[in-house]
Amino acid sequence: MARMKLHLTTDALTVVALLVASGVAWSAEPAKDVTFSKDVAPVFQAKCQSCHEPGSIAPMSLMTYQEARPWAKSIRERVARHQMPPWHIDRSVGVQKFKNDMSLSDEQVDTIVRWVDLGAPQGNPADMPPPKPVSTGLYWQAERDGYGPPDIVVASGEQTMPKVHQDEWWRPLVDIPGLTEPRWVRMVEIRPSNLPGRRILHHSIAYQVLNPENVDAVNTGTTRGFGGAANATVEDRVNRRPQLMEWAIGKGYDRYMDGTGKLILPGEKIAWDQHIHAVGEEITAGSELGIWLYPKGQEPKKRSYLIGFTGLKNGPGALDIPPNQISSTEGFTALKENTIITNFQPHFHLRGKAMLVEAILPTGATQVISYVQDFNFNWMTNYIFADDVAPAFPKGTIVHVTAWYDNTSNNKSNPDPNQWVGYGDRTVDEMAHAWMNVVYLTDAEYETWVAEHKPKSTTQDQR
Repeated sequence: MARMKLHLTTDALTVVALLVASGVAWSAEPAKDVTFSKDVAPVFQAKCQSCHEPGSIAPMSLMTYQEARPWAKSIRERVARHQMPPWHIDRSVGVQKFKNDMSLSDEQVDTIVRWVDLGAPQGNPADMPPPKPVSTGLYWQAERDGYGPPDIVVASGEQTMPKVHQDEWWRPLVDIPGLTEPRWVRMVEIRPSNLPGRRILHHSIAYQVLNPENVDAVNTGTTRGFGGAANATVEDRVNRRPQLMEWAIGKGYDRYMDGTGKLILPGEKIAWDQHIHAVGEEITAGSELGIWLYPKGQEPKKRSYLIGFTGLKNGPGALDIPPNQISSTEGFTALKENTIITNFQPHFHLRGKAMLVEAILPTGATQVISYVQDFNFNWMTNYIFADDVAPAFPKGTIVHVTAWYDNTSNNKSNPDPNQWVGYGDRTVDEMAHAWMNVVYLTDAEYETWVAEHKPKSTTQDQR
């Protein structure tokens, strides 16, 4: 995997990255004693318990010392490598300020690593923080993060997946309940309809079937280079059924940039595209779309468009991953308008390993937007940029996506490294694109944006 990193950093930065990944830390102060009760439990409550509690999606609970202690060495490894919590974005390049940052601080990582290195002591049980209530059912992550419950919930209905079966794609068409007037959407979230559904639902896309009056919901600000006229026709059809949200395993919500959103009109419907796969147990489940609306009188002035920026310059049919090899592809998307990019969510299946997104400016300069080096199929994390660091690019910029695949036995997610792998919707097939919401600016708006958002070395990398 070194080849995926070296082209982005100097040798010195690479050494530092390797030391950090190994759990090495520096401190100007003498190391202090660390115990579970006083130091580690508060971190677990704040950053880990929502998944690591009884009945949730993690394989074990970390609420008590007795539950956490047997996993100490594994916790140390995952935390030191920044695999857990699932926040896999590279910390040395690209945007580094986010609205939904769930990662551990360097101090928190150091605390957990030192606790394990000291033998994982319990300490005084009286030092434990008060217990945090356990979730007993489904929840909206946005509500947990303080945004309140959704204003509208659109249910797909449910489908039964047998315990042994081929992958299925279930595509019901449903109404948006209670929509009697035009409303602007500020945030969306998709979740399985029940807890067992988390196991069978690989992805779920909510397409907006437009009222003919909602013509501006159609994206016209990007174009791709492959496929000629035939591709242009397909791309136009895709744009005319815009996506309110794409959800995949482990993703949270999409929160649009302040002052932007998506308009929904009465009579519009949601067309679901749900990929479910068998897990050795019969499960009946579907999807739910939560919609948070702007208050009346606070309607935004700009639309947000969700785009899957391709990592396949020659189209899906050209993806060909040899067995027992590491390979790569790249794709290019032209920006026809001045564009702000507001988030980054890499999407692969089981062989996907790393993704780099760069902007090739009309001047020829290149700017790194985001890079994930150690992708995890079970966590399709969405990195939502803080508004003040969201990068903006002039029309004519090319968004360049480079994707790497690990089809070897070193990839623990790989079901069979001896297989050739091509593009496809099945879990055992592969994909490569970056889901990113964009906002378009006029020339005057872009000039104002550039003047107000001077580049900072801590948020973006130029070369």
